[in-house]
Amino acid sequence: MKRLLIVDDEQIVREGLKAILLKSFPEIEIEEAKNGKMAIEKAESFMPDLVLMDIKMPGMSGLEALQKINEKTPNIKFIMITAYAEFDYAKAALKLGVKDYLLKPSKASEVVQTVRKVISQINEEKKSRQEHILQKNVLQKALTIVETDVVTQLLFDHVHEVHLDELVEMLHTPMTCEKFVMSILLPQDSESLYAEIKQRVRKIGSAWVGTLYGRQIPIIVFRQHSHSFRSQAITLARDILSASNTEDKAGWFIGIGNVCDSLDTVRQSYQESLIATKDSSLPVKYRFYSDIPLADSRIDGYQSKKLENKLFDQIRNGQWQEIMKGISELIEFFEKEGVHVIETQQRVLELLWIASRVLNEIGVEPDTPLYSFQIKDFRQLRTETNHLLNQMWQSYTDYQNQVEDDTIKQIKHYIIEHSHKEISLDGIAQKFELSPIYISKLFKEQLGVNYIAFLTTCRLEKAKKLMLNLEKSLKEITFEVGYQDPNYFSKVFKKMYGVSPTEYRKSLLGTKA
Repeated sequence: MKRLLIVDDEQIVREGLKAILLKSFPEIEIEEAKNGKMAIEKAESFMPDLVLMDIKMPGMSGLEALQKINEKTPNIKFIMITAYAEFDYAKAALKLGVKDYLLKPSKASEVVQTVRKVISQINEEKKSRQEHILQKNVLQKALTIVETDVVTQLLFDHVHEVHLDELVEMLHTPMTCEKFVMSILLPQDSESLYAEIKQRVRKIGSAWVGTLYGRQIPIIVFRQHSHSFRSQAITLARDILSASNTEDKAGWFIGIGNVCDSLDTVRQSYQESLIATKDSSLPVKYRFYSDIPLADSRIDGYQSKKLENKLFDQIRNGQWQEIMKGISELIEFFEKEGVHVIETQQRVLELLWIASRVLNEIGVEPDTPLYSFQIKDFRQLRTETNHLLNQMWQSYTDYQNQVEDDTIKQIKHYIIEHSHKEISLDGIAQKFELSPIYISKLFKEQLGVNYIAFLTTCRLEKAKKLMLNLEKSLKEITFEVGYQDPNYFSKVFKKMYGVSPTEYRKSLLGTKA
């Protein structure tokens, strides 16, 4: 229902206009004001969509009242009523955004026609605002998907060159040259805290939150040079930990990787952050990778951190023979160096723990690696270590065997059929009950491209077909193929095909001619 306010110092004019309008618009709600001051008060309480305002009134003129109403409620539309058609009045009214005029006296048909035209404009603007709000909400939801996918691709794969710059631009994150990764470990059955943590991280406005898998959430944080690295990381870690709402932080832990200077090297910081969580029993529930004691410094030729980082890639790539050979050589190295068997066992157990954590991140759930008895000599250590590694290898193999041979075909078909929707790597993973990281790995191994590149190709190929329909605008095509930002669609299209969508469509027309 529309609200209309009639402002005129002559009662007979007000009543006449009201009668005319109610006859043609019986659903409209009408109130009256006899001067500019009352008009301002009515506008504030009645909140009209449209005001019919007399220009010449005693005291405050209609133009003055219009200006004051506009200051508080700029969306109200105005039609001026006047017996004066002089240019000065028209010029002043136009500056104030008046939509139309009614000259005294006016025919009833002219009044109805003018009001109907402005009401139509009001309806169109309302529809446009609603569409804008809807698109904004859809875009915000899409950006959340973009954010988690970008983190997944950066930490576990590589974002296709067509996308990285544009995706970063879409996210509007205040980026800096330096960044670091924090890995958050949550207690069991605490998935409901993900939204709360994400909201807390968003408040700082300079971080990307990855998807939750298992108990872990990775976050890429951009360095704020107004604070030291440690100060920024500790402040954020404490804020995240406060989401537990309890004094007991059992099960919580945050690992913090070193600062890196490019997105290409951010995987290193992620691996460091994960290694920093290996002893979650510490009283302070966060730890910097750089604070891990270099206990191996007295053993010449042994670099634990380098070996740990190498282990990450070997586990993800399923290089189990290399893993077993490497750990066997490590045990032999310690034995030759005269390191006590108990200390060697502890060091090997730390590597097995890292292997178990990496398996978890790709969806495999192995048993916690623990030695079943106290190791007495290096022979026993080799035997038991091989047994634990074989158990992990078997868990990895079983997981792969559960994935049918045609799974990648099913996923490809699903993406092709749903590419126009808000589709994400995490959403696909949930549908097929697989780890998003494992799906990313499948794409790279079997198709030679990552998930985002494949999704983009599906969308753009569909867009090219739709461009043959000249009745569809490029903006309509943008939304129809699954993008929410026409500018982003245009940039990606041009990077993929070397021409803009407009240029491509012109070339189609030229070919058809």
